[in-house]
Amino acid sequence: MEETAAKPRRSGGGGRQCCICHERRPALKRPKTLEQICRECFYAVFEEEIHQVIVENQLFKPGERIGIGASGGKDSTVLAYVLSELNKRHNYGLDLFLLSVDEGITGYRDDSLETVKRNEVQYGLPLKIVSYKDLYGWTMDEIVKMIGLKNNCTFCGVFRRQALDRGAALLKVDKLATGHNADDIAETVLLNILRGDIARLSRCTSITTGEDGPIPRCKPFKYSYEKEIVMYAYFKKLDYFSTECIYSPNAYRGFAREFIKDLERIRPRAILDIIKSGEDFRIATSTKMPEQGTCERCGYISSQKWCKACVLLEGLNRGMPKLGIGRSRGLNSNQMKTDKPTSRTKSIESKQCGSLDF
Repeated sequence: MEETAAKPRRSGGGGRQCCICHERRPALKRPKTLEQICRECFYAVFEEEIHQVIVENQLFKPGERIGIGASGGKDSTVLAYVLSELNKRHNYGLDLFLLSVDEGITGYRDDSLETVKRNEVQYGLPLKIVSYKDLYGWTMDEIVKMIGLKNNCTFCGVFRRQALDRGAALLKVDKLATGHNADDIAETVLLNILRGDIARLSRCTSITTGEDGPIPRCKPFKYSYEKEIVMYAYFKKLDYFSTECIYSPNAYRGFAREFIKDLERIRPRAILDIIKSGEDFRIATSTKMPEQGTCERCGYISSQKWCKACVLLEGLNRGMPKLGIGRSRGLNSNQMKTDKPTSRTKSIESKQCGSLDF
């Protein structure tokens, strides 16, 4: 009878029991490993993997103030929840803050910010919101009315990156944690290869970036699959906003994203392999890399006389929104004047991306 009761346990994932605890029924198949595991074990391994990434890469130090880029979406919501839990469980000794950017997209960002405000209460984390309107004098709705839908993501991406740094400076944080996941990083590797962007290719897989800039950024989800983040948010019943930006359907990144998804269906490990390939790239010593300096106008990091945000903003203010679009386009020496805008310019003389000192 004892031999009958002692059934052999399978370490694979194909039985009726979780392949980790061998006690509960599996609730899902992990996209990353294809293991069939129960919810409780999924929570445990998901959180432990992130903890190990944090520890092995020394992302944080006790006593640091850490800003969490919070959009209200699945990635940033799970990041805020998990970092809050791990901070308490493992005594990281961190002061955590939520930082959101209001791009001024009616029907999208205003709704997602309501989610972030609820997260502020749910997780007990202070929230700071900075807006394009306050920093630059423009909303994305106004920008799209002027330029259309073709290049709007260029403006938004440049402005958001700098807005996050400015918000982080206001919070006086030591580091900014973002919710970029493994899928995002694999997409970025492919995009930089397709664009021939050697400078970005050499740093896009780094788990910590911007160490020579105003505020370093880190990616605790570097090896976390997007599907697993969605599953975690779903099973934990986290409060997040799931609508895509209304202005991004034609974004170039979307094509890379679809390609990555196709590869993942064929071979789930393809995402991690692309990241590993990006990490192992070696840039030839003969390749000319941009020299980093500071923007003459606002003091932000830049490899040109003016940073990209100042160039784009100048184009908007002059009624020439395509002035800073494309690599070869920009402001020449005659155009790079610090004179006050003409009467045709929107009245944002003090909003030239230099509202904060770095």
